[in-house]
Amino acid sequence: MRTICLYFQIHQPFRFRRYRFFDIGREHYYYDDYMNESIMRKVADRCYLPANKIMLDLIKKHEGKFRVAYSISGSAIDQFELYAPEVLESFKKLAKTGCVEFLSETYSHSLSSLTNRAEFEKQVGKHRQKIKELFGVEPGVFRNTELIYSDEIGAMVADMGYKGIITEGPKHVLGWKSPNYMYYNAINPKLKVLLKNFKLSDDIAFRFSDRSWAEFPLTADKFASWLKALDKNEETVNLFMDYEAFGERQGVETGIHEFLKAFPSAVFKIAKFSFSTPSQLIESLQPIAPVHVPNAISWADEERDLTAWLGNELQWQAFNKLYELREKVESVGDPRLSKDFEYLQISDHFYYMSTKYFSAGENFSYFNPFGSPYDAFINYMNILSDFEIRLNSSSVSDNDPEVSRLRALLDEKESLIIQYAEQLKKKAVKKTPAKTTSKKTPAAKTKSVAAAKIKMEPAKTTGKKTIKK
Repeated sequence: MRTICLYFQIHQPFRFRRYRFFDIGREHYYYDDYMNESIMRKVADRCYLPANKIMLDLIKKHEGKFRVAYSISGSAIDQFELYAPEVLESFKKLAKTGCVEFLSETYSHSLSSLTNRAEFEKQVGKHRQKIKELFGVEPGVFRNTELIYSDEIGAMVADMGYKGIITEGPKHVLGWKSPNYMYYNAINPKLKVLLKNFKLSDDIAFRFSDRSWAEFPLTADKFASWLKALDKNEETVNLFMDYEAFGERQGVETGIHEFLKAFPSAVFKIAKFSFSTPSQLIESLQPIAPVHVPNAISWADEERDLTAWLGNELQWQAFNKLYELREKVESVGDPRLSKDFEYLQISDHFYYMSTKYFSAGENFSYFNPFGSPYDAFINYMNILSDFEIRLNSSSVSDNDPEVSRLRALLDEKESLIIQYAEQLKKKAVKKTPAKTTSKKTPAAKTKSVAAAKIKMEPAKTTGKKTIKK
């Protein structure tokens, strides 16, 4: 029987506050807590909570025949824990059904797979551990940030022990081939590759509420009839989309929740499809051919490339500067700096700098806190400058052997100064006459000032002033 693989991406970035030039070196907190909380609460109430309830009801209604997969970024999980813990609880309920698969990805929804393998593997390991802690399962299928994939990235993922990966199925990669089959990585055939059917996925995620669309309105029965009309030899239809499509991008008033509720019944009745998770497909289907992707692809825009994040000089400058700091961050090992570095890598920050207004402006304006790409770039670089100052300060104080040697010498000298001052104090007490005149000669005044200087010398070194009465 032919099958449907439903996968949903869940991601929310930590958005930065307006960070101005004069904040550099003075203010070290970068995040807009009010915006992050208000957006998370809004999306949780409109999408995550009601959609999760619908999913749970569908799994119960269809007695386990309805199955879905999720990939939740680490930054989204962190925000659930801060602002919407009930969302995490609803995902835990879904996990307990055994009909939901959680995929692996980079913790901070980063572009690290494009530049630094060590950082990429570190983030993937952290995310995998977090998913295991929360849901009691260890992911076996990988989904890279924004479905970014290439032959080399796939080979890296295979080396990390994953059996499969999901990505986009663009026309310029597939040519005449269909995305509705299982493929394998061109470098390491052990890694199976599931490709998104972008037309059918985007019909739901983007065109559902478009009144100018020829197929408007889209109903569950109509969509099921499209599935039924597909070539009978095709094995799987992979519908990959943002979870926010169900209630946020496509508002509740559009009827998207009613569509979701009716979708499985229509599929079972009309199209005679089953539902499978990515792991189930990897276990049951045999790949038909390698998929050759020498240049990285993604699921963004018509081009399906990386230009949404790395398409102009602003983005490349920020990206390269960020990853130049990686080794120093690792050597310092400061938890706060490491966390800030993690959040600085979130791909959305580069996305806000995009100048692709004509082909993707509507997409990029979604929850974008900046008025222009230039504003986003200046804000990010100001934060990165302050971050580098903090990093250099921590690096010098904790790791520079020359500074450590000099500090030891200073400590030794300060100890000697205190010791000598105490000796001078004792000698001064012994030489003090029993009676003193009220008037002092110029010579006496000079000696008195010198003695006062000696007494204050240790206080200058230690930061404490002791005045002898």
